[in-house]
Amino acid sequence: MAWLSDGEARCAVVFEAGDPPRTGRLVLWRPDGTDPDTAGGDPGELTVVVEGPRARTVPVRRLPVPAALPLLVRAHRSGEAHPAAAFWGAVAVEALHLVARGLLLPGVSPGGFGAWQAGPLDASATGRLRALAAAMPPHARAVPLPGHPGEWVLPDAETLVRAFFDAVADTLPRDDGAAAPLAFSAPAPRRVPELREWAEEIGGASAGLRISLRVEGAAEVPDGLRAVVQAHAPADPALVADVAELRDGAAFGPRARMDAMVAVRRAARVWPPLDRLLHRAVPDELPLTDEEVGELLGRAAAGLAAAGVEVHWPRELARELDARPVVAAADPPPTDLPAFFGGLDALSLDWRLALDGEPLTEAEMDLLAEAHRPVVRLRDRWTLVDPELARRARERGLKPLAPMEALGAALTGVTEIDGERVAVAPSGWLESLRERVAADPESVAQPPELAAELRGYQLTGLRRLARTTSLGLGGCLADDMGLGKTITLIALHLHRQADPATAGPTLVVCPASLLGNWEREIRRFAPGVPVHRFHGPGRSLPDPAAGFVLTTYATMRLDAARLAGGRWALAVADEAQHVKNPASGTARALREIPAAARVALTGTPVENNLSELWAILDWTTPGLLGTLAGFRARWAAPIESGEDPVAAERFARLVRPFLLRRRKSDPGIAPELPRKTETDRPVALTREQAGLYEAFARETMDRIAGSAGMARRGLVFKLFTGLKQICNHPAQYLKEPDPVLVGRSGKLELLDELVDTIVAEGGAVLVFTQYVAMARLIERHLAGRGVPAALLHGGTPVPRREELVRAFQGGGAPVFLLSLKAAGTGLNLTRADHVVHYDRWWNPAVEDQATDRAYRIGQTRPVQVHRLIAEGTVEDLIAGMLRTKRALADSVLRSGEAALSELSDAELADLVELRGPIL
Repeated sequence: MAWLSDGEARCAVVFEAGDPPRTGRLVLWRPDGTDPDTAGGDPGELTVVVEGPRARTVPVRRLPVPAALPLLVRAHRSGEAHPAAAFWGAVAVEALHLVARGLLLPGVSPGGFGAWQAGPLDASATGRLRALAAAMPPHARAVPLPGHPGEWVLPDAETLVRAFFDAVADTLPRDDGAAAPLAFSAPAPRRVPELREWAEEIGGASAGLRISLRVEGAAEVPDGLRAVVQAHAPADPALVADVAELRDGAAFGPRARMDAMVAVRRAARVWPPLDRLLHRAVPDELPLTDEEVGELLGRAAAGLAAAGVEVHWPRELARELDARPVVAAADPPPTDLPAFFGGLDALSLDWRLALDGEPLTEAEMDLLAEAHRPVVRLRDRWTLVDPELARRARERGLKPLAPMEALGAALTGVTEIDGERVAVAPSGWLESLRERVAADPESVAQPPELAAELRGYQLTGLRRLARTTSLGLGGCLADDMGLGKTITLIALHLHRQADPATAGPTLVVCPASLLGNWEREIRRFAPGVPVHRFHGPGRSLPDPAAGFVLTTYATMRLDAARLAGGRWALAVADEAQHVKNPASGTARALREIPAAARVALTGTPVENNLSELWAILDWTTPGLLGTLAGFRARWAAPIESGEDPVAAERFARLVRPFLLRRRKSDPGIAPELPRKTETDRPVALTREQAGLYEAFARETMDRIAGSAGMARRGLVFKLFTGLKQICNHPAQYLKEPDPVLVGRSGKLELLDELVDTIVAEGGAVLVFTQYVAMARLIERHLAGRGVPAALLHGGTPVPRREELVRAFQGGGAPVFLLSLKAAGTGLNLTRADHVVHYDRWWNPAVEDQATDRAYRIGQTRPVQVHRLIAEGTVEDLIAGMLRTKRALADSVLRSGEAALSELSDAELADLVELRGPIL
């Protein structure tokens, strides 16, 4: 047992009242009639009645109240005690609470003994007493009352509980707080029948008169307050009278004034200033010092409330005085907002105090700051003042806020002061700007020079970007791949040319594979606008630059200084996930290039964690999200853990004006897109593959078991890479120079079937693999079968890439083999109506991007996606986790093998165990 011995746990308990109360006994007995010899105490016998008309005599053990209290408290906490023992344990705990609150009255027992009683009991304590009595189980009062021949009458439950309360009160150390004679504190019982009348006058046999304090202004003390003592009738606590006006009578008791004095004496033990009232004939009212007012506003009020004495403040004192930080932005606003947000000027953050919602004037703030009192007279009425509010009135000015920090505080409604998040309000033109930025963008017409008709959602994107870039704030267009981010950006460039303040050249930085696509799209949708490639040997910048200048991330990293010398009206980072690591050389070089406005384009603003979004928005809108460390603590940690939904909602308010995210599945975004069907296609391993799989897994797991740290992580990465290559084809894993391909891989056989069907139906297919070596094996295999195929990978030169894309889109080879890393983004390959993922990347977002090479605006046929999965292998298990545990995929699997390297040896062994069929 956690709290009781086995013997104690089987004991029921009854209470035998005594005279005086301290002589009462707790009697332990067992319903089965055996002797409770393990419980200690004096042995004896007892007649009990529980069920039916028959009584029986059982052996018992009797314990005095002091010895029984610890056992009862243990029984109350145990959860395994007999119901009768648990019940008296609950009564014991309530009795101890009453004594701890000082609810003790002197009394004289029926036998004439001086004794302490529990009381006076307020309405709350009386309610608990009655609730306990109603819950008393039969075994807890099983001793019949004497003097009822022929029938068994059990004691009244409420009377028995009250008698136990008095036994505890009379047993514990007694205090002479009410000036009681020695008879009430002596260790041995003493008969004092002569004090019965005195005791009744002091305590009242059924006294329950309660007092409270009413704070109000004191006419005789200028700017002073007093506490008026009020009495509450025992029978009707809602009946209240000032003690000064109290009269003895039925409502408040026959000795109302004396009871009130006793109550004040008891309260003075909690709050000593009330002692001053005990020297008066009537304890009516107490003038308060400022220190005493402060005590009643703090700890003293809590102590008095625990003793049943409430403190009531007048309605006019309970007015709402609060302080709120305000970002001071006086009118007029800056004439050049882009320069302001890009500069070093700061806005002040000040405390603004308001009374009932109305801001205090400077004079009132001064009065509050200089008062140094818990109450101040404001606007002809007393007002409670929290010391912290007074401190804020004295300090007023807080830290200055950088322009972007001030805008962020205005958008979220919160800021941090001394490490604490507090609500903040913008003022002046900053409030107007917040409303403008947060509202739907104003109407912007499609540029007349654009040789296309923007779709509705594309026009919305143009308007959002036009608004933020006109303020020099930048933004991120994070639409799904294929929804037309490029044409939206071309429209933005044309729109900005209409205003001399925003006109100028646009620099586009993109992956090398997208240079040709950008140039074609610009010439198609903005004919006549100059477009220049800054790429390759002998590259140069036009002087002056005009229209569009296109470059790659690699070139930008090498020539950041030359590009930084240009006067760019707009800088664009396409596939901006390339700079999601702010510490990378690419990200640092991009930040060196100044521009009047910046726009990021990406289909995956967050692949792994929110810090990637910080890297993008800190480039487009520097300072909005603060430092990376501050962002992780304030936003990323609480949002990614899911522990703070309020933080997620505030963060959404902050980034919404600067991040436009639309998905193909959103209503009304792209209803013209055809249907997309995704299918997992399991295949069995060949015997060769199964043998290689098991041998490699066993050998590598043995090595992992003896490793740690970076060495272990490297082996785990090698384990998953090798197993995936075996699942692809033994020749890839074995690196055979001139392999036989047919009949050795279940995946390759299934691919043959798919390709045959697709080609026969006149379709075209994209085949993605992580491994260039596997792509070359597939290319060789298809060539041997007479199936034309093209191959694009990271080493393909840019001109050759563009030639391959044009040839495929123009009706060339029906099979396009693509390495996932080099061709998973940016390409427009809408000729394909099938996509095959030959092996899994284990990141749904990356695979979806690859699929979007075919499933995008311009696609007119249904697209079928085939994911090839080796049955019973690690591929199969991971695929199942991705299907059924998307939350796990988002939080663990999104980092692929890097996250899986943290699994234990046992978990790894279970994950890579071969369970599937064999061809």
